[in-house]
Amino acid sequence: MSKIQMKTPLVEMDGDEMTRIIWAQIKDTLLSPYIDLKCEYYDLGLLSRNDTDDEITRQAALAAKKYGVAVKCATITPNAQRKEEYPQLKKLWRSPNGTIRGILDGTVFRTPIPLSFVRPTVRTWEAPITIARHAYGDVYSAVEMFAEPGARGKVVFDDGAGSITETDLPAFTSPAVWSIQHNTYKSIRSFAKSCFNYALSTKQDLWFSTKDTIAKKYDGGFKDIFAEEYENNYKQDFAETGITYFYTLIDDAVARVIRSPGGFIWALKNYDGDVMSDMISSAFGSLAMMTSVLVSPDGAFEYEAAHGTVTRHYYRHLKGEKTSTNPIATIFAWTGALDKRGELDGLPELQAFAKKLETACIDTLESGVMTQDLAMLAEGSEKITPVTTDEFLRAVAGRLS
Repeated sequence: MSKIQMKTPLVEMDGDEMTRIIWAQIKDTLLSPYIDLKCEYYDLGLLSRNDTDDEITRQAALAAKKYGVAVKCATITPNAQRKEEYPQLKKLWRSPNGTIRGILDGTVFRTPIPLSFVRPTVRTWEAPITIARHAYGDVYSAVEMFAEPGARGKVVFDDGAGSITETDLPAFTSPAVWSIQHNTYKSIRSFAKSCFNYALSTKQDLWFSTKDTIAKKYDGGFKDIFAEEYENNYKQDFAETGITYFYTLIDDAVARVIRSPGGFIWALKNYDGDVMSDMISSAFGSLAMMTSVLVSPDGAFEYEAAHGTVTRHYYRHLKGEKTSTNPIATIFAWTGALDKRGELDGLPELQAFAKKLETACIDTLESGVMTQDLAMLAEGSEKITPVTTDEFLRAVAGRLS
């Protein structure tokens, strides 16, 4: 059988640990037999980032802007514990996701992949909830400081026209920590537009929540920009589509979400979205059953799994043990990227392949063949066959062929 020919490269960003192993297996087992893969490859593994002083991450992000579609494997963001595991690290490098999102200035949309045999932990939820996470600023690009007892500090702003404003930071009698974060109106407006456009394209209601009663300028800026964009540019389209835009405080939103039937988009600031996307994915079944796509305002798309590098399974793999790691989110990162590449390049056969691969995955799961994480959650089925990652990939390949 002749392979599907690609026109434009995908930007491929390799990663770390168990997901790196699975990444190669997916390409060898499910993609390369059917597609003449054309990829511009960047190794974003921790040691590669260390060797290049993290320049490889910036290059990968710029390539994503150039080619328009990227697919990314999960990567390590090092902390003090990781420094012990990787003593050759020059420093604790920033999150590669944070770097890429900062360059692309996009919005991350994360949606659970529903299965008939996994009921959401929240029994009122009848349809998946999509998290729209602002992917710029907040604590991810904050300036952090440690202050000794009695130390004093100031925040100084220069407006560039000769006016300087100073704000004194209070002194403490015990050690203290500081975090100064920022965002830009340009990025917030791009976030708002991405959310409204995504809601229109999927025909789903859009919720947005912050804490503007406390952070009157910071969160208040988000609230005001969303309101301006909705009133000036989207209100009529929302009415014609039959969907609604709803704003409320984040604590009220959490209570409403728990009681809701689901089926809407929940827009959140960067940190809030990071936390709530994990809650939503776990409540719907598994972190490995969630799609994730970063959409930039200039039309670039980066697809990835929403979970981490599965360190525990990786160390078992290094000992020669078989693991049952769920590869679905990583497979769907590839199918999302291939589908978008096919859409942009006018290759319906590439789009059709992506959909067939997704169907083969879901049909394999619905037949009862699944990794251990899902087997522990499965309800209402007597035909459950827990398998290793290798066995699951072979089962999907069999259905696909």
